[in-house]
Amino acid sequence: MAFWRRNTYVEKERHVKANARDYNDKFAYTNNHIKTSKYNIFTFLPINLFEQFQRVANAYFLVLLILQLIPEISSLSWFTTIVPLVLVLVITAVKDATDDYFRHKSDQQVNNRQSQVLVRGVLQNEKWMNICVGDIIKLENNQFVAADILLLSSSEPYGLCYIETAELDGETNLKVRQALTVTSDLGDISKLMDFDGEVICEPPNNKLDKFTGTLCWRDNKYPLDNEKMLLRGCVLRNTEWCFGMVIFAGLQTKLMQNCGRTKFKRTNLDKLMNTLVLWIFALLICMGVILAIGNTIWENQIGSNFQVFLPWNEFQRNAVFSGFLTFWSYIIILNTVVPISLYVSVEVLRLGHSYFINWDRKMYNNRTNTAAQARTTTLNEELGQVEFVFSDKTGTLTQNIMVFSKCSINGQTYGMEKFKFYDSSLVDAIKLEDTAVQEFFRLLALCHTVMPEEKRHLVYQAQSPDEGALVTAARNFGFVFRARTPETITLCEMGRSVTYKLLAILDFNNVRKRMSVIVKNPQGHIKLYSKGADTIIFERLDPSTSPESLLSWLKLLGATAIEDKLQEGVPETIACLNLADIKIWVLTGDKLETAMNIGYSCNMLRDDMNEVFVISGYTLLEVQQQLRCHVIHFSFCSITLLKASFMNIISLVEFGISRMKFTNILKLYVCLTGVMLGFSLQAHALEPQLEHTLLDLACLCKTVICCRVTPMQKAQVVELVKRHRRAITLAIGDGANDVSMIKTAHIGVGISGQEGMQAVLASDYSFAQFRFLQRLLLVHGRWSYFRMCNFLCYFFYKNFAFTLVHFWYGFFCGFSAQTVYDQWFITLFNIVYTSLPVLAMGLFDQDVNDQNSLRYPSLYKPGQQNLLFNKHQFFLYTLQGMATSFLLFFIPYGAFSEMVKEDGTHFSDQQTFAVTIATSLVIVVSVQIGLVTHYWTAVNHLFIWGSLIVYFAILFAMQSDGIFGIFPRSFPFIGTARNCLSEKSVWLIILLTTVVCVVPGLAVSFLRVDLFPTLRDKCRKKQRPQEQNLRRVRRTSSRRSAYAFSHQQGYGELITSGKNMRMSTVSSAHCPERMPHSSSWIENMLKRNNEVSCISDESTEASENSKRHTEIPKQQCTE
Repeated sequence: MAFWRRNTYVEKERHVKANARDYNDKFAYTNNHIKTSKYNIFTFLPINLFEQFQRVANAYFLVLLILQLIPEISSLSWFTTIVPLVLVLVITAVKDATDDYFRHKSDQQVNNRQSQVLVRGVLQNEKWMNICVGDIIKLENNQFVAADILLLSSSEPYGLCYIETAELDGETNLKVRQALTVTSDLGDISKLMDFDGEVICEPPNNKLDKFTGTLCWRDNKYPLDNEKMLLRGCVLRNTEWCFGMVIFAGLQTKLMQNCGRTKFKRTNLDKLMNTLVLWIFALLICMGVILAIGNTIWENQIGSNFQVFLPWNEFQRNAVFSGFLTFWSYIIILNTVVPISLYVSVEVLRLGHSYFINWDRKMYNNRTNTAAQARTTTLNEELGQVEFVFSDKTGTLTQNIMVFSKCSINGQTYGMEKFKFYDSSLVDAIKLEDTAVQEFFRLLALCHTVMPEEKRHLVYQAQSPDEGALVTAARNFGFVFRARTPETITLCEMGRSVTYKLLAILDFNNVRKRMSVIVKNPQGHIKLYSKGADTIIFERLDPSTSPESLLSWLKLLGATAIEDKLQEGVPETIACLNLADIKIWVLTGDKLETAMNIGYSCNMLRDDMNEVFVISGYTLLEVQQQLRCHVIHFSFCSITLLKASFMNIISLVEFGISRMKFTNILKLYVCLTGVMLGFSLQAHALEPQLEHTLLDLACLCKTVICCRVTPMQKAQVVELVKRHRRAITLAIGDGANDVSMIKTAHIGVGISGQEGMQAVLASDYSFAQFRFLQRLLLVHGRWSYFRMCNFLCYFFYKNFAFTLVHFWYGFFCGFSAQTVYDQWFITLFNIVYTSLPVLAMGLFDQDVNDQNSLRYPSLYKPGQQNLLFNKHQFFLYTLQGMATSFLLFFIPYGAFSEMVKEDGTHFSDQQTFAVTIATSLVIVVSVQIGLVTHYWTAVNHLFIWGSLIVYFAILFAMQSDGIFGIFPRSFPFIGTARNCLSEKSVWLIILLTTVVCVVPGLAVSFLRVDLFPTLRDKCRKKQRPQEQNLRRVRRTSSRRSAYAFSHQQGYGELITSGKNMRMSTVSSAHCPERMPHSSSWIENMLKRNNEVSCISDESTEASENSKRHTEIPKQQCTE
């Protein structure tokens, strides 16, 4: 009973005591062991069988197997069902076990990582999985944080440490954490052993940016917030060591709380097949009832007259009971309308399609030696039906590497079109000691919060990647940032060491969007250097600025262009996917300006979009009003433009313009534009009362970019679309912050990038670069869907044609549940005679090649609309199969009733009739698969012709004298095949049956292609429609900036206070005699002016944007 209470207990408040495992154990907190796998050695069999028997067909065949074990109703041996059923279950179980094995291997790799834990006064190496809540652990530079820990002390002054949170939020810039003052001196092992503080805090949750708690120690209470916590998945940077106390461990850490549960994913085709199996079962029952009623009537009216010759057995009491038994007998005989081999074949096809993805050299990345990998084999055809793609930004669309691309100094632009910065004129200006150029690079070397680190060579630890790129650019041109103290900055200018006295730092934040430093050079001149977003700086270069203002003395030096380099082929890939009617939503943790710039660089946002808007309300009411306002506005615009388009269509029709042209014009008129979702998404947009409005508005837009979203909110957005749009979704990302949405989407794709392998391990498919998504969907996905649909259509057709012959025969055999074919033909038809040709078609068929699949993205649309296999298509192929079975039975039946052999005798034996129908059936289905095959390979020829040869070889062998002598009871029909197929009239019947069965369908297909050709038909005819223009629209006049990719206020206050400086560094820095530091005059100036502004005597013009890359201008000003 205690066990039950412990598992149902809901934690409302957590109590954790340091160095007290016995105390913490009584709360039964989770240890640090993680598990992402689904099974273990004991649960695998029951859970896997439960999942497999969720397929209606598997449960259906289990019931049939039980029925076949009853001799009174079974006319077929039980092995005809149990062998393929066991084969299906084993193949699927092996596949699932293999997938889960790799998950176990990944978990084991993480759980066995080493960390230093304080145990009985000694630091011991322990595996991560053995770390418990309340333990004190030591982290060293560049180590991953093992659990969610409270920072106690560090090697840096004042208990500071720097972390990188790429695995959590995708941001590679450094963040600062600071320990409580009372614990910051606990750097000694003895002091840590005496530490017995107790933390009372919130229970485990998934909020990455929030933590609330209290430290109780020495009769005092100290408040705790997120700035005191180091979360699992972070990496310690630029900090020699730190100590922390474990608060949350294992699956209760915030990272794992955001990962979501591993879900059993099933395709829409699987769900449709379950429905169709139910339909077929209903049809089977109907046919069984009809034949059972027929048997009851026949036994009453005719069978009773043959009681002497055909007496009822003891078990058979009367005609009604005979009909009841006949019903179950026909259920068993007709069960092959859905043979178990269908599921074996489907699993084989999916496995083959997965290997094709793995083997595709065009999805192989040479630089990282990474091939595409299908980590699951159950979702391939769903790759051809994707409607929504949800993508991360950092590391997925971009390389997460900042590069100094261009600059403009004193009105002169420097840099090349390609992102390899070299300009001889700029080098010459540096050598000639051009004052403007030197001031420009001096600004880049002084105005920042970068921390230098001397190892084997000089390394910069930057708060944001773009700051690092700017300082590195100054270093490359001879202005090397060497060291800093709270009062000084030391540069090496063209080989000379120069120390500047740092008077003040006016730090960057999301409101000011600029940063300034005030320094005093060795000559005694005081200068203000400022850099910021162009939109902010340009506002402060207005000529109307008051001349009395101190800030009117500032002079514009120039601009820089920093690019967060896009991955190769990203704009082209997005443009191509858009042409395939795939909607791409970007879900990122970055700020709004960054997301917008990446949107423009990726061609998701364009200058011709005049309705780009932002939802940025902070309260529920504000968000609701903004959403409804834009929905109404879009609806009004749609109606207005639709009316205008109809007016234009009328005039176009009057001038005789074709339907195709004015349809395209209609699409142009009703084309809507982009939407940006900002903080409101995080705040209120996903509330239940607003989610429908949000979804309606987002689906009206061509582009949706959600910024500042947490990992769990990414999953919520995906789930929202899945639940209400019933569309196939794909999520792609490269970091641990993307794991939750990858697991939530129908298909998860991981990119092996800069942010670890967490996304890859949780994904269904993985590759090295975003551009491979185009080939994965438009080639492999479309082929898999096309092949699977053709396979299913043909499979149902051939099995209805094969099985329903028994139904027609029932009316001529007294409804006695006698089979037309012999038992061996029934057993071998789906396993041997027709299995390989349909597998070859399902594996290798192509309607168009991969080049045309990429050239014409519209070929992808039938999969999204589910046109190739649906209930309508199933109904048509079922009717065709029924018609074929009707012709297969009645053409030979009619012919045999009139024809005679060459010697004048009649065809009187049932086995000759059976061989004729069986031979006609095998030939008809072989011809039919040849007609529906679009792409012939040597394998197709081998399997089709080989299957026919095998059929005749087995037929003659089973009805030969030799095998009869060995197994007389199993093969009693000696010479039937030899006698039957030696008659010319039999071959004439077979030819007539084949022609009548095949020609109508062939004629319909020919007329459809000739009169109503699709784009696929045109491509196959080598017609070349006008190619879609995939080139991006060039940005011309717009100025946009995403200055400072950092997501929080900078380090200015820390630098000037000296809290992040080691004492040895401060004392050894080369600087003049220390002067009293005062910034009162700066504070008075800021009170008068409120913010820094700049005036320029001349403006500069930004250089042209380079193809496929982001350029982020920054304006530099100096006094």
